Amino acid sequence: MIEPHPDNLATPEGVCLKGLSYIERVYSPDRIVHPLKKDKNRKEFSRISWDEAFELLRANLLSLKKTYGPQSILYYSGSGTKGLLNEVGMNFWKLFGGCTTTYGDLCWPAGLEATRLTLGENKHSVPWDIAAARLIILWGKNPAETNIHQMVYIEKALETGAKLIVIDPRRTQSSERAEMLIQPRPGTDAALALAIAHLLIKEDLIDHLFIKKHVKGFDSFRNIVSNMDPLKASKICDVPLHSIEKIAEYIGSVHPCTINAGFGMQRYTNSGQTMRSLLALLAITGNIGKAGAGWVYANLQTQIFDALKDPIAFYPPEKPDGVIRVTISTTLLGEKIISTQNPPIKMIWVERGNPVTQNPDTNTLLKAFRSTEFNVVIDQFMTDTAREADLILPAKTMFEQSDVIGAYWHPYIQLKQKVIDPPGEVKPESEIYYTLAKILEYNEEDLMGRIPGPGDDQINKFLESKLNSFPELSLDRLKEGPVFVPGNQEIAFSDYKFQTPSGKIELQSEEARSKWGVDSLPSFSETVESTSLNQATKKEYTLYFMTPNTKNRIHSQFNNLKYIEQFSEEPLLQMNPRDALKRGISDGDEVKIYNNRGYLITNVRIDFSIKRGCVSMTNGWWIEQGGTVNFLSLGRETDMGYGAAYHENLVEVERVV
Repeated sequence: MIEPHPDNLATPEGVCLKGLSYIERVYSPDRIVHPLKKDKNRKEFSRISWDEAFELLRANLLSLKKTYGPQSILYYSGSGTKGLLNEVGMNFWKLFGGCTTTYGDLCWPAGLEATRLTLGENKHSVPWDIAAARLIILWGKNPAETNIHQMVYIEKALETGAKLIVIDPRRTQSSERAEMLIQPRPGTDAALALAIAHLLIKEDLIDHLFIKKHVKGFDSFRNIVSNMDPLKASKICDVPLHSIEKIAEYIGSVHPCTINAGFGMQRYTNSGQTMRSLLALLAITGNIGKAGAGWVYANLQTQIFDALKDPIAFYPPEKPDGVIRVTISTTLLGEKIISTQNPPIKMIWVERGNPVTQNPDTNTLLKAFRSTEFNVVIDQFMTDTAREADLILPAKTMFEQSDVIGAYWHPYIQLKQKVIDPPGEVKPESEIYYTLAKILEYNEEDLMGRIPGPGDDQINKFLESKLNSFPELSLDRLKEGPVFVPGNQEIAFSDYKFQTPSGKIELQSEEARSKWGVDSLPSFSETVESTSLNQATKKEYTLYFMTPNTKNRIHSQFNNLKYIEQFSEEPLLQMNPRDALKRGISDGDEVKIYNNRGYLITNVRIDFSIKRGCVSMTNGWWIEQGGTVNFLSLGRETDMGYGAAYHENLVEVERVV
């Protein structure tokens, strides 16, 4: 049985369906519990012993290192499991003499960088503070499906009279209790935000004292937004003028206001500037640093053990260390694996990720994986990426090894205690690295503090050593329950200290211009791939292909479990009735979704809830389940932060005859 911890205020209502399914995930008959080797034809897998697996690893690692150098090996680590033990992998590769790694991130770096440039750091108030908001704007966010614990506190706010506005091209579960649902054309949210700012300033619904004390660049910002009048924005966004005016009225008069921005909205080529435009609305109305007010996007206050607290962790180093070559963009992964030289990529090692399914441009990724000499994947199941491996090593679940974890949303540091021993021959990743290091004849002095030896005692010593810098934290204390991160700020920025060059909220950021080549002020520009008449887009692709998350999966995880399958539909394309009628498509028809990058075949659901000109299919489907949506996406980076702009994706749909 899996139950919530009563001392964690962020999860008061218990475990979600995904959490409950972990029991099946641990004991699934489909789980990989032994090393598997692919045959010479790269088609079928067969079980091998760990001795054979380690010999394969030893031989290939040493051969490639001798022939091409250690940087011929690409180490790709995703975010499937988080904890202090994650650093062990990179520690091994440094010990080995180096490797090639990636920069950028698939999830949220454009928003992280936009927030850092504006507020100085990425943090927000405790999750339960949103219950004190009188106006909540879910901008491209659907917490009813993607953060059900947050919905508990949104509901509390609504019960006491708060207003809810949802801005999303789709009508989602989160919009069912909203005062307003605004459905802009994808990629135009900055124009909408700047038009709202135009009205707030024109109608004098701004906080002059707050601006004077805490905001840099307001006068220049006012000049910029004077060019984005609401009528102009209405045409750009395809949003009624009266709706823009009504949002401005709400933001200007209903305080405190919280804006909760989603990740999907910052996956366009203009998304960093979009997020800065949204942040400006809070800055000019004084909705920062107060209870019930603020920006809810990423709370990295618990990331005290690693570099993630600063989004620069995702960027290529300005001064490479000569050992770890950080040259491959996560967004452009397939293309860069193929084209990288001096040395070329000859081996790929993947752990905690499924890039074939989840990274942009699946077709090129498949070519990339098949162009190498030897690939290793550590995973619990036979994912699309695991199928491209020459050697699969079984991965632990979170119940099979202790670790210390932070969070991206709530303020707790927690001990994830080992509950059971791994099944079959599963070895935790740390043990794989330790054993491999010993086989490669590294001694205990080399491994000291870098890679813990096998056994629970060694893991606990490693974790305790990482906690020593924080007097408030220890394994014994964490065993009692979740602990607030040292220095946690319950109301973010309540001290009005902003870690920006000016010490203020920066609407005008010279770093934005110098580092990313964008305007120093928030601005709107059309996305590269757009249906706008001003864009030179191929006319045969006229539908925005939206690929959101869904309630019962985390991207490509969980849908292979029977527990989840019973609540999960087959892959479906959601389509507006007018778009369907124009193409002679009826509800339930089999359709082809395509562009010049690839195609998918699936069934269609005619649905008034999606904006005309948009179609939607949830991401995360494996190829064998109907095909990944990234057969149609292109590797393209966001305007800042090296994020993946793969929601910028035009397609056409036709009925399969």
